[in-house]
Amino acid sequence: MSYVYILTAIVLWSSLGVVIRFAGMPVPHLIFFPNVISLGLMAFFFFRKKYREEIPAGRALLPLFLLGPLSLANTFSFFYAYQNTSIANAVLTHYTAPVMVAFLALFLLKERVTVRVALSVAVATAGLWIMLGVSPSHFWELLRTGDRNTAGILSGILSGFFYALLIITLRTLAPRFNPLVMTFFQNSIIALLLLPWVEIRGIFSPGLWAVIVMGIAHSTIAPFLYFKGMQRVSANHAAILGYIEPVCAIILGAAFLGEEVQHRVVAGGFMILFSGYITIRAAVR
Repeated sequence: MSYVYILTAIVLWSSLGVVIRFAGMPVPHLIFFPNVISLGLMAFFFFRKKYREEIPAGRALLPLFLLGPLSLANTFSFFYAYQNTSIANAVLTHYTAPVMVAFLALFLLKERVTVRVALSVAVATAGLWIMLGVSPSHFWELLRTGDRNTAGILSGILSGFFYALLIITLRTLAPRFNPLVMTFFQNSIIALLLLPWVEIRGIFSPGLWAVIVMGIAHSTIAPFLYFKGMQRVSANHAAILGYIEPVCAIILGAAFLGEEVQHRVVAGGFMILFSGYITIRAAVR
């Protein structure tokens, strides 16, 4: 059943790109207001003593404060990518995360370098440049001149980096905390960090429907199911299941936004996904 929880969360998250495009709201608003709705829904649970007792006291609470900033950095850069480049470009660059997990583990977890990890990094890097379809120098020139699509791609890569840090953090936190408590603290900190950057009247824009959908489905149900599944499923297995997200997201982008997926995007995206897959398979063994 834990695998079903994670798969359901991933399928829900795969629809984010389409919802964000149709919403037409600034990224801070798209994160802040759904989080507030999510906090309101979860507050009802904490009226019950059973859930209040799950909240750790004192210093035991401190690790949870890492989730908010990491999740916000990941979400903000990912949403920005969705708004400024194609769904395929955004989600595939985001899925450099498994390779980045392996790379960051060398420094943060003191894991040794293996041939498989080195190969994965090389394949993912090659796949990224094939997908972009430009040389590194041309890419930075486009970025310097303010090309929107290039900025979206770079933001997708950054979201993969922050997602990798989040995965490493969850490896240690998920077995120790109730998923509802983790979701509540994550969303609370995100809301506090974004409060100075949003206009409250912004919720009454035409994108109100998106705020409600994201608040219930993407900010409450999906993270709760994912954290619950992570209590029984290893981080590596969860990451493998995560490869369903880019497939679903690209299909939804084509179906609802009419996006055309170019051959170089398919080829480069496959290399990125494959590099992450072989990295994770090695860790599973």
